[in-house]
Amino acid sequence: MNKQATQFIQTNDQWQEEMELLREVLLNTSLDEDFKWKKPCYTYDGQNIVILQGFKNYCALLFFKGVLMKDPNGILVKTGPNTHVGRQIRFTNAKDVRQLKTVIPEYIQDAIKVEMSGMKVEAPKKSSQEMPTELRQRLKEDSVFRVAFEKLTPGRQRAYIFYFSSAKQSGTRKSRIEKSLPKILQGKGPNER
Repeated sequence: MNKQATQFIQTNDQWQEEMELLREVLLNTSLDEDFKWKKPCYTYDGQNIVILQGFKNYCALLFFKGVLMKDPNGILVKTGPNTHVGRQIRFTNAKDVRQLKTVIPEYIQDAIKVEMSGMKVEAPKKSSQEMPTELRQRLKEDSVFRVAFEKLTPGRQRAYIFYFSSAKQSGTRKSRIEKSLPKILQGKGPNER
């Protein structure tokens, strides 16, 4: 058991019971427990298979290559409209975890098979999403902001560009940029806490 994963679960106020149950299931498989991206992550032969996540309305197991997995029980959920590869099994209470306790290992075995087979997901074609003028202007005027934005992963940059661009009015785009500034300076994406 990974000490950081233990601490993460024990200090999680909202989903502690659910995460403890999920961890018990995960540790009874052939996966190794690690701690990556500030979350318990489970690997097989050094490859990421699934990560334990907590959100406001649910906790989840995110399968890194979930799109390639079989889903005989119809429980894998696409995490967002721009997600291409990962899929989650979501839980809103401990009862949900207990009900799927025997099913989860089957999904883990499938995820391991997918990973070990070398299957790859074809990268989606690059979005033609253009950087909004307001963002370009802010990056030009504020070097600290520019450096922080450039340090973000390409996926986080795209998520912000998509978020800012989806506003119809310039004032709203500017407001979104200002409200996102603290997260960008912390290296976080728009949907991260």
